Amino acid sequence: MPTCHAPAGGSTQPCTIAFTTRYRDAMQALPFRRVTGYRAVLVFAIATGMAALALPIPARAGTDGIERPLRRPPSRPLSGMSAAVCPVSPGTVWVPAGRFKMGLDSTLPEESRQREVTVNGFFMDRTEVTNAQFTAFVNATGYRTQAERGWAGVKGVPPELQVPGSVVFMAPRSPEVPEYSWWVFTPGTDWRHPEGPGSSLQGRLQHPVVHVTFDDALAYARWAGRDLPTEAEWERAARYGKTPNAMLEPPRNADGTYAANTFQGEFPNRNTGQDGHAGTAPVGCYGADRLGLYDLLGNVWEWTRDDYRVTGQPTDEPSRILKGGSYLCSEHFCARYRPAARQPGTENLGTSHIGFRTVLRVKSQRPVS
Repeated sequence: MPTCHAPAGGSTQPCTIAFTTRYRDAMQALPFRRVTGYRAVLVFAIATGMAALALPIPARAGTDGIERPLRRPPSRPLSGMSAAVCPVSPGTVWVPAGRFKMGLDSTLPEESRQREVTVNGFFMDRTEVTNAQFTAFVNATGYRTQAERGWAGVKGVPPELQVPGSVVFMAPRSPEVPEYSWWVFTPGTDWRHPEGPGSSLQGRLQHPVVHVTFDDALAYARWAGRDLPTEAEWERAARYGKTPNAMLEPPRNADGTYAANTFQGEFPNRNTGQDGHAGTAPVGCYGADRLGLYDLLGNVWEWTRDDYRVTGQPTDEPSRILKGGSYLCSEHFCARYRPAARQPGTENLGTSHIGFRTVLRVKSQRPVS
């Protein structure tokens, strides 16, 4: 098995993924599981294929009778990065019309079949929608997200989970834990309280909004007079100007520095934050691509309009395609910070690593030749 070299002064450790000719075999060896229904778990696809996201609630009741999580997820910047050093103005970028090869046949099954796709030109948000932008939407409309409303009346959700709340990543203290137990449904969590009821948006207004479902994202887009991108539109933007190698490799700049907010260290226990952040980052911290778009890869997964359908891999709950990977994708787990990578996201479930951006389509265009 190949080895991954740890930071200076550290030891090497086995790699479960090598971005070499062994890439496809290694990726396909990652766990691929699915659990039916909401009875014991809320089903959500994360990290590797159609994974079952177990949602225990490890909590302790305080003197006021309110149960609070026993652990807090790591989400503070490690190197002093803040919105002050990522001065990106909101706005849109023009993505030219064109024909391109979408998908990949050399990686994961859900990314094939590679095929030629044509898209018209469109405008896309320069960055992921931020907490500041979502705040403006809520202030103007009074909108309440699914996490704020709760899950009462949602078919199949057990009574103990029908309270307002959302799914939070909590780094395990021990390396010996069941897979996906690091995802915890935490009452009182929502976009205003991204790590639970004791957290807030202080210092995070320029971070991407999270804990938003597909419908929450679509409501914002419609309020803004826009839409969510299709998978083809999103992938057209993410692939633009990139070399074939960039379709497979972790996002890096020409000098080898990090080009996206991803996970370094031992997943899921310890994110070393070598790229500057151990949780979400303010938008625009990692430099723009050739089109002027920021954070298409890494930081947070992004909702698209398209239903998730893969032959032989049916979903149990209505799901939409997520693109781009997140701050929880590492070279050893997930590794979906690539333009062709895709995930199913249960429509009515948000998490601490899912956000979105919007697009604006122009109706009258010359056809692509």
